[in-house]
Amino acid sequence: MNFGVGDNRAAEWDERYGNAERLWTADVNPALVVETDGLTPSTALDVGSGEGADARWLARRGWQVTAVDISQVAIDRARELSGDLPITWARADLVDDPVPGSDFGLVALHYFPIPVGNRDVARKLVDAVGPGGSLLVVAHAPEGVRAHGFDPADLVQPADFADLLDATWQVVTDETRARGRATGGGHHTHDVVFRARRAPR
Repeated sequence: MNFGVGDNRAAEWDERYGNAERLWTADVNPALVVETDGLTPSTALDVGSGEGADARWLARRGWQVTAVDISQVAIDRARELSGDLPITWARADLVDDPVPGSDFGLVALHYFPIPVGNRDVARKLVDAVGPGGSLLVVAHAPEGVRAHGFDPADLVQPADFADLLDATWQVVTDETRARGRATGGGHHTHDVVFRARRAPR
């Protein structure tokens, strides 16, 4: 995981994807299924979209998805896997680049590492949610992060997003739950899930 300058971050992720036939699971993330139940499909931003499993799941359920990732290799692979689904693919490093769109009905980020020194990225993502829209942030529980040699204190955590919300927001979910299927060599058994809804106009 590279927290350095943009070109280095992109090159590292391109290399990781290029060295694997598939880097991530083809299954949708469980928290996305639970937390979007009952939401009316509109526009969605999938942050750190990887090979596109979450974006495809949303698109098949009527969402108009913009999927953004730092790796062009990941974007190209995801586009090939997704066929004619209504997904807009965007290569961007959100540390330096603007969010590709605004007023989304859903902004979802799963296991997307934001160093505390780049807290403005979190602010950009909050601001990308439109009136009546939802923000969904899912992270590995701290013990899983530590198991891979990282300090959770170095990363913006889901609960930190609450500090960025004003009175127009309502927190819907703020909890740690069993993932269901462990990932990361068995280290990632629990997810920290944060969802908030912005008031309609």
